[in-house]
This record gives sequence, structure tokens and C-alpha cells, in this order.
Amino acid sequence: MSMLKRSVFVGFVLFVLVPLIHAACWSQRLRLGTNHCIDKTDKTWHFMGSNWRNSICEKCTCNTFSMDCCDGFPTHVTKGCIMAYNFRTCTYTLTSMDPSVKCYVIGK
Repeated sequence: MSMLKRSVFVGFVLFVLVPLIHAACWSQRLRLGTNHCIDKTDKTWHFMGSNWRNSICEKCTCNTFSMDCCDGFPTHVTKGCIMAYNFRTCTYTLTSMDPSVKCYVIGK
């Protein structure tokens, strides 16, 4: 297989995977001997063992070896529905212009 064909194939595979990698969770390894985590979003410090929500509503945990954060909102809703986020209260509402469509989250 030529290099161009391989590159096109790999590009296509990566393009197909984009919808599957929407958000979810991320992790950051900590340096050995660190006794706190620094939230990248808010630039706030958190002690080992603590849990918090940052200003974009990610749920975060500071562990011995890493800081782990996950999206606080569902990422998909039924077709024809819109999700409105409230970052002050970390809540969301689902609405539809068509009253016959029932809105609900898919996944998370």
C-alpha cells in the first residue's frame, strides 16, 4: 500500500472517530511529592482527596497520583431537542419547539 493511500486511510479512520471522543473525562498526572492539585480552568488549588466542580461544571477529584475531571453535563439529547446549560448552578434544561417530541438525554 502506498504512503498516500495509508495516509488517506488513517485520516478517514480518525475523522470517523471524532463524534465518539466528545468530551467525557481527562486526567493529569501529578509530580511525585505534590500535595495538591491546581484546576486548569479556574486556577484554584485543591488538597489531596478533595472533590469539586469548577466554573464549567466539570466534576474533579484530586488523588495521590493524578487529578481527574469529567464533564458535568450529558453530551447528547434526542433529535429535535436543545439543551441549555446553566453554569452558575451546573444544571441544564431540555426544550423542543415541537410539543409532540419528548426530550431526554442519551448516554451520560
